Amino acid sequence: MINKRRIIEGLNYDEERALYNLEDADVINCVFAGPADGESVLKECRKIVVEGCAFSLRYPVWHANDFTVSNCEMDEKTRAALWYCTGGIIEGSTIGGIKALRECKGIIVSECKIISPEFGWRCDGIILNNCEAVSEYFMFESKNLTFKNVKFSGKYSFQYVKNAVIEDCDFSTKDAFWHSENITVKNSVLRGEYLGWYSKGLTLINCLITGTQPLCYCKKLKLINCRTEGCDLAFEYSDVNAEIQGEVLSVKNPKSGRIVADGYGEIIFDSDLYPCKGKVIKR
Repeated sequence: MINKRRIIEGLNYDEERALYNLEDADVINCVFAGPADGESVLKECRKIVVEGCAFSLRYPVWHANDFTVSNCEMDEKTRAALWYCTGGIIEGSTIGGIKALRECKGIIVSECKIISPEFGWRCDGIILNNCEAVSEYFMFESKNLTFKNVKFSGKYSFQYVKNAVIEDCDFSTKDAFWHSENITVKNSVLRGEYLGWYSKGLTLINCLITGTQPLCYCKKLKLINCRTEGCDLAFEYSDVNAEIQGEVLSVKNPKSGRIVADGYGEIIFDSDLYPCKGKVIKR
C-alpha cells in the first residue's frame, strides 16, 4: 500500500497544537501567527517538510523527528522554536526568538541567519555551515559540534562545550570556550576578551587571536602557527605549547610548557601562588 504524503499549503494557523502529531506531510507557504496566540503548532511531528513558512508563535517545533525546515522565517516572537528534536535539517532560514535550539540531537543548520539569545543549549551532534549568528551563552553545554564558515558575534559562547571542530570561522565574543574540552579551531579569527579560560585540550591552528588576557588557566593548550594582536597577560597559569607568528604583547606566569614567538612586549614571572615554569622563547 502506497502511503501518500499530505500537502498543506497556503493556510494560516493561530490555534494551539494546530498540526499536532503530523506525519508524512509537506507544509508549504503557511503562516503560524494571529490573535489566538497559539503555541506548539508542530509538536510531536515526524517525517515532515516545512517550506516557505512564517512563524510568530511560541514553541512551534518540539519533539520532532526526521524533519526539514527550509526557507522559513521565525521572528522574535517565536520563543523556544526547536526543542527535543532529532534528525533534522534547517536551511536558508531566519531563526529568531530566545532559546531557539535546545536539547536537540543530530541537526544540520546551513545558510541560516540566527538571532537568538541562549541558542543551542545542551545539544549533541549539531552541524552549522555557512551561517551568521548573534547570541549570548551560545551552544552552552553542548557536545560533538562541527562548525564551518560561521560568523558569530555575542558573549559567553561555547562554555562547557565538549568535542568540537571549528573551521574557517569568524568569532567576536567574550569569554569563549570557558571550561571547554577537546576543541579544535582551524583557520579562524577569534576576537574578544578572556578567551578559553579553564579549557582542557583546546587546540588552535592557523588562527588570529585578539583581545586581552587570553588562554589562562588552560590544560593541554596548543597553538600551531597562530598570530596575536593586542594580547596582553596571556597564558597565565596555563599548561601550553605554542608556536606564534609575530609578537605577543605580554606573557604572564605560564605554568608549564613552551611558548615560541618572534618577540614579546613583556614577559612577567611574579607568582608566589603557583610554581610557574613555562619556557618563553624568542625565535
